[in-house]
Amino acid sequence: MLSLRDLADLVTKKLQKDLFVGAELYGKKDDGLYPCRVLKIVENGVGKTQYEVALLGENKKITENAILHGEDLVWKKTPFNRKILKSFIRESTCRSIPWVLHEKLAQKHGISTDLPEELRSKFFLQGGQLVNRTKKRKNENRNNVGEANGESGKFKRNKGETGKPDASKEENNQPEDEPVKYPIDDLLVKPGPDDPLFTDRPSPSRDFNVPMDCIGDLLMVWDFCSSFSRVLNLWPFSLEDFENAICHKDSNLVLIVETHSALLRILIKDDGEYSLALQNKKRKSKISLITWTEYVCDFLEMINVTELCSCMTTIKRGHYGLLDANAKLGILRELVCHALETDLIRGKLDDLIEQRRALGATVRGEALEYARKKREEKEQLKGESNGLVVKENSMESTGSNPHMAENGEENGDMMEEVISSRQSNAFVNSRKQLNGQSKKGEKQKLDPKVEAENITNSNEKEEQKQLTGEKKEDQEKKSKEKREQRKEYFKREMEKRSIRTNPLGKDRDYNRYWWFRRDGRIFVESSDSKQWGYYCAKEEVDALMSSLNPKGERERALQQQLEKFYPRISLELQKRSKDLAQKIALEEAVLRRSTRVRAPPRENPANAFLKYVNKWKED
Repeated sequence: MLSLRDLADLVTKKLQKDLFVGAELYGKKDDGLYPCRVLKIVENGVGKTQYEVALLGENKKITENAILHGEDLVWKKTPFNRKILKSFIRESTCRSIPWVLHEKLAQKHGISTDLPEELRSKFFLQGGQLVNRTKKRKNENRNNVGEANGESGKFKRNKGETGKPDASKEENNQPEDEPVKYPIDDLLVKPGPDDPLFTDRPSPSRDFNVPMDCIGDLLMVWDFCSSFSRVLNLWPFSLEDFENAICHKDSNLVLIVETHSALLRILIKDDGEYSLALQNKKRKSKISLITWTEYVCDFLEMINVTELCSCMTTIKRGHYGLLDANAKLGILRELVCHALETDLIRGKLDDLIEQRRALGATVRGEALEYARKKREEKEQLKGESNGLVVKENSMESTGSNPHMAENGEENGDMMEEVISSRQSNAFVNSRKQLNGQSKKGEKQKLDPKVEAENITNSNEKEEQKQLTGEKKEDQEKKSKEKREQRKEYFKREMEKRSIRTNPLGKDRDYNRYWWFRRDGRIFVESSDSKQWGYYCAKEEVDALMSSLNPKGERERALQQQLEKFYPRISLELQKRSKDLAQKIALEEAVLRRSTRVRAPPRENPANAFLKYVNKWKED
């Protein structure tokens, strides 16, 4: 039975050995290594498999065909890295060591769910779950020992609820169910008596202007343009404005023209295939409102995608606005994909990665410095307390021996005391009596003053202690506030340098949840990516969070991410609700006006995309 790491390594090795048609790798020929593509798998009947490959030249053009052995083909890079394989294994299985596939996935691919021979002695299937025989046997033995030792009735009842098998199970010789350790796969979670009251999951809104199968491309293009707006020299625009612009029939809409022009300029600056195509056609590098469609057609000729090339006639006639949303977003999707491969965008991504690493190193450095200071303070306090103890012990020793306190020569004083006592014992006794009487009189006179001084000194010391304690508390509060502020600052800086947008998580049915901080809404993508919806109100997000069951792995992870970003999500949704209310109020005000003083259509808030101006446009 392999661990997750070992299983991922085993799958990687198997993928490297088992080649497939269409795999692009490197082949050894004439003492050289050449890029090639597998065209056909040839079985020669001897036991060794051969592969018919096409050797690739520049721009992946086929130069010649050859037949090579498996050992002559080398992967420059593994088809899937360990991280992707680990994630795939986790999502495809409901139990680890031994690994058990999801029942639906096994049925879909025709994989047998029967236990292998080598595992039948250790495990068995019960109710669709794998049960360990040795653990069951140990639990039964423990229960039998408890009954033999004569446990109390209450303990027996409690144990019987969790560990003791039912009579029906004993008759059928069936092992008892183990207590489930959560979280588990969401599809295996069953309702329990200790579950909280889950609310019904709200149905997301689906009132999009573009067709449902275009939502993914719409979000991808808009998110790219918003994330790299500075590099593209493109003034940011809202998702609603972009969606409305895509559906609009105007052929020279400024927002659409500037978006295409910004992406095309990136390709021209890269001096790649598109730039060479323009040089062959002797095009100017400056794109204008009149000529932008020509550059779009040149790009479509270069990529040679059949579905999009059919739109070139309409675009050349000056009727770009008449294209459907699928075609418009398809062109923009291809432009974004090619822009991502340019040196300018890759360089920006590298800069962002380095900046994130530097920020992470700064955060770790500050945390280590704070921990070091805390350790030093503790050691200092420990040293001070030890010093006080030593001082008190020394004071006690000097007080109990007055001769040592006077001159430190204990033996000399004791000898003098003995000699004097022998010579004049009577005289000393009389002197002691007189001195005793006089000291008592002095003490009676000085006692009130000394007591007053002692009281004032103790009060001053207590006040000083209180002041120092208050100062320390204030300093600790201030330092804590500074640390929290620093944490928030680093979080904001990290978010500014985000490289890509990842989903918040998945629910029980593998629906993905996306949150774009520049829009505020939470988008819901179905498991097959055919259906989309969104939540645009704080109450809907609250109901969504209350409907998630933390006993499931996916919904627990999704709930944690929603809780992490909840303050920001709720703030963005509240802002969005206020802006929407203002827009509705302005639209109603425009409708209430008379026909004589009605404002032109471009002043309507719903048509804000018509007034778009690119303030970062290159001269």
